[in-house]
Amino acid sequence: MKLKQVRGPTHLVMIAFFFCSTVVLAGVNSWTTNGPEGGFVYSLAIDPIVPTTVYAGTIRGGVFKSVNAAAGWTAVNIGLTSRDITALAIDPVTPATAYAGAYGGGVFKSGNGGGSWTPTNTGLTSLSIYALAIDPVTPATVYAGTDGGGVFKSGNGGGSWTPVNNGLTSLSIYALAIDPVTPATVYAGSSGSFGGGVFKSVNAGGSWAPVNTGLSLYINVLAIDPVTAATIYAGTLDGLFKSVNAGGSWAPANSGLTDQTVLALAIDPVTPATVYAATEGGAFKSVNGGGTWTAINNSLTSPYVTALAIDPVTPTAVYAGTLGGGVFKSGSGGESWTVSNIGLTAAAVLGLAIDPVTPATVYAGTLGGVFKTVNGGESWTAVSTGLTSPYVAALAIDPVTPATVYAAIDGGVFKSVNGGESWTAAGLPGTSIYTLAIDPVAPSTVYAGTDGGGVSKSVNGGESWTTSVLPSYTPTPIYALAIDPVAPATVYAGTDGGGVFKTPDGGASWIAFNDGLSNNFVRSLVIDSTGKSLHAGTVGGGIFDYRLIGSDPRLPILLLRRRPDPRVVGPRR
Repeated sequence: MKLKQVRGPTHLVMIAFFFCSTVVLAGVNSWTTNGPEGGFVYSLAIDPIVPTTVYAGTIRGGVFKSVNAAAGWTAVNIGLTSRDITALAIDPVTPATAYAGAYGGGVFKSGNGGGSWTPTNTGLTSLSIYALAIDPVTPATVYAGTDGGGVFKSGNGGGSWTPVNNGLTSLSIYALAIDPVTPATVYAGSSGSFGGGVFKSVNAGGSWAPVNTGLSLYINVLAIDPVTAATIYAGTLDGLFKSVNAGGSWAPANSGLTDQTVLALAIDPVTPATVYAATEGGAFKSVNGGGTWTAINNSLTSPYVTALAIDPVTPTAVYAGTLGGGVFKSGSGGESWTVSNIGLTAAAVLGLAIDPVTPATVYAGTLGGVFKTVNGGESWTAVSTGLTSPYVAALAIDPVTPATVYAAIDGGVFKSVNGGESWTAAGLPGTSIYTLAIDPVAPSTVYAGTDGGGVSKSVNGGESWTTSVLPSYTPTPIYALAIDPVAPATVYAGTDGGGVFKTPDGGASWIAFNDGLSNNFVRSLVIDSTGKSLHAGTVGGGIFDYRLIGSDPRLPILLLRRRPDPRVVGPRR
């Protein structure tokens, strides 16, 4: 699935969103969900009349609704044939009427507050929706920004759509905003060095003209001052820009904004000089219309956790790698966290690995290479000599000889035999590797999950590799591997869309292992140290459990307690 792209190594940053479910009994030889369910929140909408009612559009989780100001959530997906919800809009006059834009699924409409949804795509030739906007005066008029189809307009509440693209030089529309005073004035934001920027229509989409003087052409979001409609804010990949003359000209408004990839904006409806901006580096607030910004992240941890590691000796010591926030450490089993970034110059952490013998030694794989701490995260040092790519997606440490470390990079596997001081190529050149696993009994046996749907195996510490392709599976990334610690010839592979596969013979053959697994986008797999329980973390479906007790058939046992979902997810590239 292609979502809105941004420049740089991470194409998309979204907020990790957590939901809860009840404890369940694991079924015989099948997966059972063990909450939390949901996904990455891509869109939010608040009921304008009853603001405690909030809708959240998630990737692969569909739509969730809260009626108590986000204290609790319920999935409201009846009728949704696509669960990748990238846009939401609520009718300002009749808020029980809501629209959901799906990537690849078009527009869905609910007339009962999300109780059920109906596709409303007649005339909509592009079904990948990025933005929705409703005319505040005539709410039957709805606009949809699409990927590749430009702007579509409906005059009958989504009953039918017509393209309104005259004058647009880009047909990928990421943002829409309607003048609250003169709703025939509509703004559309696109992204790209050729044809990107902001376009303005003064005739309800009849024609468009670029209004980009002084503006970056990479638009993520638009927001209009609700009191002074000539004041417009544009969040871009190059910071925040402000216009005070309805788009006639723009000026940067970035003082104090330490991260200038602006992903979302919100304006205080009572005091519109107060503006909030969400960036890849956290949240910021301005009380003077963007004149200056202050970070408001004192208790805001990075929302995108990409890696977790637990100290094997002191299990209350937990490390969390994040995408944009670096490394956090908890000494209380996750009850509280502190930033652990001294010397860590790369904020996007993709993998963590702890030395099993000396657990104060931790390695972090980042978008800037490998970093190492020998004092439990108090300070970090770059240890990337010999790596040919800074993109380190995963790390694995030899359990017997922990000075031997493997790194999965965008271009193969690398190996260090001196604790990261230097690295040499260890096979699979030109291959993007997303995950690594080492046989706990025979550590010269290493498995690598690749970008092309195959699992590669080395039995000589990376000197040579053989690759097996998973059966009946479209080649997309393998993000997770787990080796049975009791029977290490049994390996599980988590895939991006194909669910879980299992090999009982060290990769010689694979079978699908998905009975009861209702979400096939698996990002993490872990088996407990006794080999009795396999857990799968998914995108949009929460955590699933498979109880592996004894020999097959493996019997179910009761899930005794609800577990928190760390939402450990690898970036999609």
